[in-house]
Amino acid sequence: MNIIVVKNEAEVVEKLKQEIEQRSEEALKTRGVFRLGLSGGSLVSYLSSALESIKSSDLDKWQFFFCDERFVPDTDGDSTYGVYKTALIPKTTLKEKQFVWIDLSGSVENCAEDYEKKILKEFSMEKASVPRFDLLLLGMGPDGHTCSLFPGHALLEEHHKLIASIDDSPKPPPKRITMTLPLINNASCCIFAMCGEGKADMVKRVFVDKESLPAGMVKPTNGDLLCILDEAAGKYVK
Repeated sequence: MNIIVVKNEAEVVEKLKQEIEQRSEEALKTRGVFRLGLSGGSLVSYLSSALESIKSSDLDKWQFFFCDERFVPDTDGDSTYGVYKTALIPKTTLKEKQFVWIDLSGSVENCAEDYEKKILKEFSMEKASVPRFDLLLLGMGPDGHTCSLFPGHALLEEHHKLIASIDDSPKPPPKRITMTLPLINNASCCIFAMCGEGKADMVKRVFVDKESLPAGMVKPTNGDLLCILDEAAGKYVK
């Protein structure tokens, strides 16, 4: 794991931009497509700022997926896809068709099954049993959760499903769809980008003290793990 502490949010966004650019170039050169997994929260604004300054002419070859999603309509303020649809797409040359979104028309269980099938279809040419994302942008909650994987929840022990449903989330809304650890940890790179003193205690607990919390269970088996922090979030990192 590589923990990078920079001065402020602007430098966090710049470092995130550099990592995204580098990994997109490598993926496009190798496979002709860059597959990126998205999370909600502050990452939406960080990614929006980063992409506004990326001048790549190959943005149309980027493909976006969702690390997790709330079981709400995309017009709801809790919808991760809805936030990207309104806050990211209009600021870039990206098209909605580049986002592999989660169909929420069925039950939450059916939605998870359908999304796993969509992901497997998009990766079918690579003939791997577990898809390998080029980059997953992950967030971390005040309880140490990441995606919709919460402390003490049975989904932390899920070894077969790549995408799972949850209907008892301790954080509302209760119904969600999430990537599981086998899929997350098969990524080429996972990045946590965090700012603010409010993140400092949990950063210490997860990445310094190594407490057994969901965010600390992100350990790519054959890839990179980066944590990009501003000075406030990284104040306990030596």
